[in-house]
Amino acid sequence: MKKRFFSKGWCRFSYDPNLAEWVNQSLSAARSAVKIPENAHWLRCGKTWFAGVNTLHNDSNGAVENGPRLTGVALDFIRRALGKSEIAWDHGQLSVCYPGYPRPMESESEAAFQYRLRRDAAHVDGLLPEGRSRRRHLREHHAFILGIPMVDYHPDAAPFVIWERSHELVREGFHIRLEGIPPEQWGDIDLTDLYHHTRRKIFSRCKRVEVVAKPGEAYLVHRLALHGMAPWRAPATVSPDGRLICYFRPQLEGPLNWLTDV
Repeated sequence: MKKRFFSKGWCRFSYDPNLAEWVNQSLSAARSAVKIPENAHWLRCGKTWFAGVNTLHNDSNGAVENGPRLTGVALDFIRRALGKSEIAWDHGQLSVCYPGYPRPMESESEAAFQYRLRRDAAHVDGLLPEGRSRRRHLREHHAFILGIPMVDYHPDAAPFVIWERSHELVREGFHIRLEGIPPEQWGDIDLTDLYHHTRRKIFSRCKRVEVVAKPGEAYLVHRLALHGMAPWRAPATVSPDGRLICYFRPQLEGPLNWLTDV
């Protein structure tokens, strides 16, 4: 499993009763977070995607109110293989997709919408678009991405997508660009052109893989991996919950760790 993760940039964990219990005990809180009015601004793409960044109100142990802490095989792997003995869990992202995703947003250009359609809105976390020209800067330094399905969903219901081995191409390109610059200044560097060049290289060299899992299962993604979300395909059916996945992305100490840690 460890070899696969560092080679491919991701791995999937089979059913774990501890994680299944966490899902069972946390689902009500997740449903409430999706529905409350103060989170309505996260509903995007013509009401077909609830982005839900940090909308699950869990504590640093991953526990929602009256729920269990986050434990299990995936957590043991993170601590052992990634050397994260102490994890302060961020508030979970609740990503929910509904039939018809994606529909155009008023705030995005036609080119951006076509990229969402044709390239699964592929991105590397932490490189945020800023200003009218949406220039990319490194603003967030996640340790990893842990995906936890909260409900059953059809494989065609906007599955998670990753380009295998893309994390090493990202590391290589950004290491060359940032070498010799103090890490505390990396956020000031416009990385847009490098980012676009690296994405094109990844699309031509790396295998695109769709990842589907069930409640009680999980998948772990390298923080530097190019990933996205596929469009909803017509055969898919879904419950009123939609395709609901909780993502955890705890923070590292800083940009140097983001680029150089395993």
